[in-house]
Amino acid sequence: MKMGLMLLKLIIVCLLWVNLGLSHRPLGGEQPLSNINILSTSLALHPHASINASPVLLGLKGEDTEWVDVKLWSPNPSSDDWIGVFSPAKFKYDLLLIWPYSLYRLACGSSSSCYSEADVKDQQPYICSAPIKVLIIMEAVHAQVNLHVCKHHQFWLHQDWKATLRFQLINQRADFSFALFSGGLSNPTLVAVSHSISFANPKAPLYPRLALGKSRDEITVTWTSGYSIDEAVPLVEWGFPDSIPKQAPAGTLTFTRNTLCGAPARTVGWRDPGFIHTSFLKDLWPNRPYMYRLGHLLSNGSYVWSKKYTFKAPPYPGQDSLQRVIVFGDMGKAERDGSNEYSNYQPGSLNTTDQLIKDINDIDIVFHIGDITYANGYLSQWDQFTSQVEPIASAVPYMIASGNHERDWPNSGSFYDGVDSGGECGVLAQTMFYVPIENRDKFWYKADYGMFRFCIADTEHDWREGTEQYKFIEHCLSTVDRQKQPWLIFAAHRVLGYSSDKWYGLEGSFEEPMGREGLQKLWQRYKVDMAFYGHVHNYERSCPIYQNQCVTSEKSYYSGTVNGTIHVVAGGGGSHLSEFGQLNTKWSLHKDFDHGFVKLTAFNHSSLLFEYKKSRDGNVYDSFTISRDYRDVLACIPDGCEPTTSAS
Repeated sequence: MKMGLMLLKLIIVCLLWVNLGLSHRPLGGEQPLSNINILSTSLALHPHASINASPVLLGLKGEDTEWVDVKLWSPNPSSDDWIGVFSPAKFKYDLLLIWPYSLYRLACGSSSSCYSEADVKDQQPYICSAPIKVLIIMEAVHAQVNLHVCKHHQFWLHQDWKATLRFQLINQRADFSFALFSGGLSNPTLVAVSHSISFANPKAPLYPRLALGKSRDEITVTWTSGYSIDEAVPLVEWGFPDSIPKQAPAGTLTFTRNTLCGAPARTVGWRDPGFIHTSFLKDLWPNRPYMYRLGHLLSNGSYVWSKKYTFKAPPYPGQDSLQRVIVFGDMGKAERDGSNEYSNYQPGSLNTTDQLIKDINDIDIVFHIGDITYANGYLSQWDQFTSQVEPIASAVPYMIASGNHERDWPNSGSFYDGVDSGGECGVLAQTMFYVPIENRDKFWYKADYGMFRFCIADTEHDWREGTEQYKFIEHCLSTVDRQKQPWLIFAAHRVLGYSSDKWYGLEGSFEEPMGREGLQKLWQRYKVDMAFYGHVHNYERSCPIYQNQCVTSEKSYYSGTVNGTIHVVAGGGGSHLSEFGQLNTKWSLHKDFDHGFVKLTAFNHSSLLFEYKKSRDGNVYDSFTISRDYRDVLACIPDGCEPTTSAS
């Protein structure tokens, strides 16, 4: 009887899990750093074990990314040994080197020196913060990932070994140290700690992110540094490449541990975010190229400068010119040195990033529609993501939407009461990236780019009819001048339209619960061309559809009246892939179980090309074209007719 009740409870929980739309996650957790039981670390510092890193000083020529050789030496290797990269370097330890052995003195003090949500510990923690990177040594050896040298013994588990591994570090405003652990991730035992290494200027201005401003002739530049406003004045030097540059001031934001909503963001995942600066470059000339660099004016009158970057100003709204847009979701981040196990969880992230970098001269703006980093409360990962996308975000506007992994946290105002943000509750996304809105917690906004109008919704807040967001969506769709901006795009993270995802299929609705019920009449009334979604990690394109019915049998060429909206799932930016259901939905025209992104090319007011490209090779695997005139947008369609009168 008890077993039956337990089974019934389990089934109910599973059904609720599905109904909340939270089932697109793999079992076992999504953030690799969460697998480390860091607060249970024990000490077994070995006098004959050592770990050393070189070079000691990085970025001597202004680099913000460097490769580091880490040499290991241990008499008792095991299959569950791993290396953690810590920043700041001390992580509650003082290190005293006495040749030929290394002696360590614990400086953690009492257990109260570790921040705790409940202020209860099973034991005194020796390490209070998670590493920023972790590498399981045997996995690296077997995969030959970042294995630079392995000498004296061919196999890791032979006694008395030496090896050299390579790590890629980015400038993150603090020094670094490397620690050798045994006992696996669940029962870590500290064996050896390296000396510290650092960048020449840890506070340097880094990782610019462009975004559209609130006016048509404005671009914003957001970056991260270690300089508070008491130390230096942030600014951007910018102008035409062949003219004398001018300077624009920047505002500065930061946040504290107490700004966040829960663990691990407030506990083991916390890391000082530094300072996030945003400057507004105004009165831009449409389509003109500009040069810029980030700067800080120090109190002694000297400047600290970043390297130089370039961007092209947005076109005037309605301007008839070539305009190219990238759309995808759920990319996350990955490590080029094979650390953090992201090669298993987000295998497509680097492919997507590298393909966009390769094509950057043929891209005008990017929309990353939610699930940005999958940091899930481990704040160091946001720096690493902004470094990864810097070649893209520094050159074209990088616009984001809010996803469950940015926002969701219980009792924090999110529509879904899950824990996917790891306690971030939107703070990181709202601070690290700029979007043109007044209240950043209400992460919905419009973005005009030339002949495009984008209406970006926030599925982590209520979108249903009668809500504040629903009113915004209708206002955004209804106020566009389709003569000037014929291409009307709706985008959101969760699938509010159509998807053949396995879990949505089990629900029988093929959408996020309560998704399109109130919205489809807006899409139809205002003749939305396309609606984009992430959350489901694959690619799928529907026919032009209204109320579950395809409005045309055409699949690759659409012309004339806008009778329905094409719904596109573009959630294959990099995260683990989502399975399709077994049911073959009649409205689904193309599915792809792979990583990729969408490119929209508007040639003029009458012609648009849609392309789906795989991240692994950049080739086109699905496409269609739209050809129509302004009168086709004005034409009367079912549930989309303007009122008329017979009066003359």
